Amino acid sequence: MEVLDRLERGGCGRDVPLSAEDVEALLRLPLDGEDFYRLLSLSGRLSRGKFGDRGYVFAQIGVNAEPCTKNCAFCSMGQGHYVMESTWRKDEADLLEEVRGLVREGVDDIFLMTTADYPQDRFMEMGRAVRAELPAGMRLVANIGDFSPETARGLREAGFTGAYHICRLREGRDTGVAPAEREATLRAIREAGLELYYCIEPVGPEHGPDELAVEILRARELGVDMMAAMRRIPVPGTPLADKGQISALELTRVVAVTNIVVNPARSMNVHEPIQMPLLAGVNQLYAEAGANPRDVRSRTEEGRGFTPTRAWAMLAEGGWRPAR
Repeated sequence: MEVLDRLERGGCGRDVPLSAEDVEALLRLPLDGEDFYRLLSLSGRLSRGKFGDRGYVFAQIGVNAEPCTKNCAFCSMGQGHYVMESTWRKDEADLLEEVRGLVREGVDDIFLMTTADYPQDRFMEMGRAVRAELPAGMRLVANIGDFSPETARGLREAGFTGAYHICRLREGRDTGVAPAEREATLRAIREAGLELYYCIEPVGPEHGPDELAVEILRARELGVDMMAAMRRIPVPGTPLADKGQISALELTRVVAVTNIVVNPARSMNVHEPIQMPLLAGVNQLYAEAGANPRDVRSRTEEGRGFTPTRAWAMLAEGGWRPAR
């Protein structure tokens, strides 16, 4: 395949600026062909060349389990189809205890996630308390609804080092969020000097190479250093559940193409944790606690969520290690 030939000759990502047509061609590679394994090899070698054997586990805590007015059709907490078994908000003492446990178990970054309606001033307060508990140098990341430049600056002042924020696939159609809102928040994150964590998600069987390529190229333009790809989990009771789920092979192809095109400097993630994409150079996984939009259990540590120990064990199977 001509695109793979070019990549093998000239490098990847920002070194070989692939066109949308090139990216779509890679995303169409047959999963049973030799070129698919060339793709995996390129992506794996790219990661090993940058990361050595350095792996990462990030831990995300869902701070509240409540119906969300954005009503995303894939989320277990959408207001119109809330399928979790309970509703609650963590108090500060419980959150800090959970953070301490995750740090002891061995994580690199701590994420705090809320629904879009959670009060942002309260989130800042919780963030300051968490920041005071973290070891020096550990990153603290916000995963919240859209916000203004003023809030972005406030997050940084509160001790957050980065934010997870994306323009999702079919934003504004499968979600109650206008793409322009997402784009404005992405600009605010960058202007405030926060690190941006990005993901191609939630990938379902109906998303074609053209749709995926748009978001992969957006991430390249943003110069993202912590990148991910995530398949949609068909949560029972959510509007998109009957559309099903892509296979591990399909997800691995998306991961490989994303890694090659975006060329993140620090980490490449697959979510939820699954072994096969480690062959494509994934060196980072998530542990999760609290509310999880892919789970009907409001405390995902009792359901789908990985612990740090489980995540490190899976990374070790792929030859990835924590910092020594």
